[in-house]
Amino acid sequence: MGNKKLLIVGAGGHGSAVAEAAVLTMDWPAIQFVDDAYPERKNVGPWPIVADTSVLPELVAEGDSVIIAIGHQPTRKRLFEIVSNAGATLVSIIHPKAWVSSQAQIGAGTAVMAGAIVGTNARVGKGAIINANATVDHDAVLGDFAHLGVGVQLAGGVVIGESAWLKAGSCAGYRVSVPGNSVVSPGTALEAKD
Repeated sequence: MGNKKLLIVGAGGHGSAVAEAAVLTMDWPAIQFVDDAYPERKNVGPWPIVADTSVLPELVAEGDSVIIAIGHQPTRKRLFEIVSNAGATLVSIIHPKAWVSSQAQIGAGTAVMAGAIVGTNARVGKGAIINANATVDHDAVLGDFAHLGVGVQLAGGVVIGESAWLKAGSCAGYRVSVPGNSVVSPGTALEAKD
């Protein structure tokens, strides 16, 4: 392990899970959080909360490693852009118990959680979330800032638009396309119209 620091924006449940994944990668010996609950809330488990999001442009420096760990797509996108414009490096965190094909593309600032699978030739945009036990199968496309809930299953070739949210347990069969900004209810099964 080196002396690298990871700044996680968002100290909720997803942020905690991202921190645990980051620790397990052994790439990040120092982790700090930024959250709007600060200063009333000062830590997330063993990790300190050092500021609220209003000071992000001043807090991050050129080259700092940051991930936005907030489920709400518009907020994640807005903070991603603030941090990016400030010169920070948006890093992806991939849980060591996830499986990502060497032929897949993962955009900057994406979280791939425990048990997730990203298949060959899949393309995942920036700032996306692939939650625990979710699958993005071969040749599927997950747009920027899209969010797959726990256990979501995307068959090969599925296309999910920017900022779409597929809630826990939903699935999309072959050739399905989900428009950007859509919200798919938990457990929904989507099929392509022939």
